[in-house]
Amino acid sequence: QEQLVESGGGLVQAGGSLRLSCTPSGRTFSRYAVGWFRQAPGKEREFVAAISWSGSNTDYADSVKGRFTISRDLAKNTVYLQMSSLKPEDTAVYHCAARVGASAVETSRRRYDYWGQGTQVTVSS
Repeated sequence: QEQLVESGGGLVQAGGSLRLSCTPSGRTFSRYAVGWFRQAPGKEREFVAAISWSGSNTDYADSVKGRFTISRDLAKNTVYLQMSSLKPEDTAVYHCAARVGASAVETSRRRYDYWGQGTQVTVSS
């Protein structure tokens, strides 16, 4: 059940940057942690980054450390994923997810309650 909306995907050359956004669609969540996941064709959905409710704690997959940054603006109720130095292997549909009632960072997709439909990121070589 889609309860989040992602935006900001697109086509970019290798080495370029994109910023993804994630916001609840039509409902208000109380305290919630957020994660970004991605799924390439023929592959399982994998963890990319996560952020705690306060924004003070974050976690990243090894493959994106140093290139991606997750952040959140509580006033705007929006979570961002800033992606830099993009590589062709970053090509995937990127989904954000919310774990309601949780404050801490969560990396397991099975612990998330709500998901967005995803936004396509394509990195050309």
